[in-house]
Amino acid sequence: MATIMTTAFYLSEIIGRKVFLGARKLGKLHDLVIAETGKLPEVTHFLVARPFGHHALLIPLDKVVVITETEIAVNLESVEQYEKDAGPSSILLKDYILDKKVLDLDDNEIDIVYDVRLVARNGKIYVSDVDFSRSRLLRRMGLTRLANLLSGSGKAQLLSWAYVQPLPQHIGPFFGDVKLRVLKEKLSEMHPVDLADMLEELDHPQRLAIFNELETERAASTLEEVEPRVQRELISSVHKERAAELINNMTPAQAADILAILPAADADDILKLIDQENVPKVQFLMEKHDENILNFVTSRFIKYPPATSVGEVLSQYREVSREKDVIIYLYVVGEQDKLLGVVDLARLLLATGEESLENIMVTNVIHLDPKSTVLEASETFARYGFRALPVADQADTILGVIPYRDIMNLKHRYV
Repeated sequence: MATIMTTAFYLSEIIGRKVFLGARKLGKLHDLVIAETGKLPEVTHFLVARPFGHHALLIPLDKVVVITETEIAVNLESVEQYEKDAGPSSILLKDYILDKKVLDLDDNEIDIVYDVRLVARNGKIYVSDVDFSRSRLLRRMGLTRLANLLSGSGKAQLLSWAYVQPLPQHIGPFFGDVKLRVLKEKLSEMHPVDLADMLEELDHPQRLAIFNELETERAASTLEEVEPRVQRELISSVHKERAAELINNMTPAQAADILAILPAADADDILKLIDQENVPKVQFLMEKHDENILNFVTSRFIKYPPATSVGEVLSQYREVSREKDVIIYLYVVGEQDKLLGVVDLARLLLATGEESLENIMVTNVIHLDPKSTVLEASETFARYGFRALPVADQADTILGVIPYRDIMNLKHRYV
């Protein structure tokens, strides 16, 4: 497993670095071979150029011992064993990707790939971003001082590789373009929600490698958008100090959402590191997350037996809906208030008056059980987008309904 001194670096910074086997200099790094095994390509081999008269070396990443700021050390059984060229199906990151045009979904030219950003994680190296910024081109040309002036005037123009389509099968030094999954006009609108969607598609090592390189504010915004399982994985995998930085960039309600999914000991450790003035608010909201949902249900909802006609409901609706907390859904119940189905108001208005509720109701009713917590209710609302959720026991008896607004009011009472 290679030891890499930096977790993130640019392709242009590593190309040309001297490669050593012990004290013996083998040559210089010419290129990196990548494989698109997942959403982010992985580096599989180092292609080492050697002095005239010596064959190039194709060295697997697992033979690389250490990568420092000045050199690369490898461990080879014999040099001759690795004297070979990259195969015709290999993708060379420098030769095939640098300086290529970047096209959007409509084949509009966006820019040129001037550099490629890589991240290292657990002995693997992933391609994380392409960089369009002119400062990267200037650095490659040796104009570092000018590049520093240019880069100081604005942010790097990085685009996650997760937005890049699979590379063309026959891409080469002089043919094939880098094509995106988005339209040109959408580039400036990229939101943490989009990044969260991409992160959810990656496996954990790739996801963590990208997440660790995000600036704190963007990482916090992205963390709020990913699903709870991924939140738990990410926040549990970073240092407690880093977790505290992220939490400090959130509202108390958002912080409580994140901390509530962690083991109590981990949450307590992070609470000790965040801004102490926010701790009471966050703890209050975390306690409410664990509170039983039955403490928040309302019995003021509309229910009808299944044989009731649509016309009958509509004729009574104005009167029946008065002083009810939930009026957008009608709950269809049988004997002993057994929950049979649900009809939303829009569906009711589109039905004919002669139809019965049992003919238009949705029978697969998403509901909470009596042991559900406020946090579980919040996650269910977020997943399905309903405006209210019924609570039913194991016998499907409806015990009440929890309105969406009540959960949201609780979550953001101390924002």
